[in-house]
Amino acid sequence: MKTQYLYLLYFVLRVTDLILINLCFIAAFKILNSPFEDYINFLFVSNYMWILAASICGVYKGSITQKHIKIYNGSIKTFILFAIFFLSFVVIAKDFTKTVKFTVIYFNLIFIGLIVSRFLGTLIEFIIKRFFNVNKSVAVLGNNSMGLRLAMFFENAENHFSFKGFLNKDDGSAEDSEHPSHESVTKYILNAAANGVNEVYVTMPIDKIADANYLMEVAEKHCVRLKFVPDWDTYFKASFKVNYMDDFPILSLRQEPLEEMENRFVKRLFDIVFSSLVLIFILSWLYPILGLIIKLQSPGPILYKQLRSGKDNQPFICYKFRSMQIQDDGKFIQATKNDSRVTPIGRFIRKTSIDELPQFINVLFGDMSVIGPRPHILSMTEQYGEIIHQYMVRHFLKSGITGWAQVNGFRGETKNTELMEKRVEHDIWYLENWSLKLDIKIVFMTIYNIFKGETNAY
Repeated sequence: MKTQYLYLLYFVLRVTDLILINLCFIAAFKILNSPFEDYINFLFVSNYMWILAASICGVYKGSITQKHIKIYNGSIKTFILFAIFFLSFVVIAKDFTKTVKFTVIYFNLIFIGLIVSRFLGTLIEFIIKRFFNVNKSVAVLGNNSMGLRLAMFFENAENHFSFKGFLNKDDGSAEDSEHPSHESVTKYILNAAANGVNEVYVTMPIDKIADANYLMEVAEKHCVRLKFVPDWDTYFKASFKVNYMDDFPILSLRQEPLEEMENRFVKRLFDIVFSSLVLIFILSWLYPILGLIIKLQSPGPILYKQLRSGKDNQPFICYKFRSMQIQDDGKFIQATKNDSRVTPIGRFIRKTSIDELPQFINVLFGDMSVIGPRPHILSMTEQYGEIIHQYMVRHFLKSGITGWAQVNGFRGETKNTELMEKRVEHDIWYLENWSLKLDIKIVFMTIYNIFKGETNAY
């Protein structure tokens, strides 16, 4: 929920950062005493790359700007990603004589500028909050478990609200607290209005309020907004999301962005474009080279085909470069560290995740996505589906070549149930928080992990 103050903070952060990027650029070429024309291309590139890096890192999102520490962390991540983008452009441009000194000076100026701007921003914010009433004044009606959770949220949302406490905390009668009368309700609202409260959040069940319509009438008469927060925890052991289908309020266990057709279209378009580029520019020449080496080191097919569980638990044939010797019994045994079945070329392609490249064929055919939960074999799905809570939820999505769980270290052999639970937890988080920016972020994190090397890849 955006307050006027928080919206202004979003705007100021965006504008001052762009001004900073351009001022540092001008200062850098002035220090070098070089003609501006030599660097004009870099000016447009740097602005675009900063906007892209900031979007990927989400430094201007409400969840980031609610707390100072998140703003600082987001700014550091954005600067690092911006530096990677800009250096990549410099390498591609191959204009090292002009750009090495310029880039060093430019990065130093931006880094110093970010530190100064964040410090000044924090100072100005402190002064504004100290001497001006910028936070929305709120109170809670309902001294129950949901009310206590809501109060904790208000107190921790430092850039949002000024929490005035519970309106019915000091009731003399427990009965009146559970079933407030018209007189009590009027007293609560009058006290709230007298103390400058803008919004009252009601966490008490509506059926325990004498007259909910009367309560709203009294509140609006005194220019107090009334908002109801249903305590679903009292009735269900789950948190619900509220959506509307025409005039019907619909409760669902989770928000799924990919339930929207527009988002599914965007994700599918990304899959088609990305997989086509990989197949044309990488797999077209890599397949015959790797295929020859695989054949020479171990007799058998180049590709390993296996039935795996996909979207809605429907099985599909998953392709991989064969990295192991052919087993006589055909029984699946998960790869372990120093597995004797892995061939020399197999060890390399597994370590670098090159063995997964043929799955871009699965992506192009629509069986998989570039990003999503990793597909498991049918027996593993059956096994873990019985013992891990919400394991099957990950099958609401198409399986992916890489995913949020994998870039966070949960890949490869699952030695115990706890590791699989963590993988499922990350897969469900991705399901509930999907965005195109997140997919792009996971792609970059995957590439970084490939070059860095992963201990669980064997």
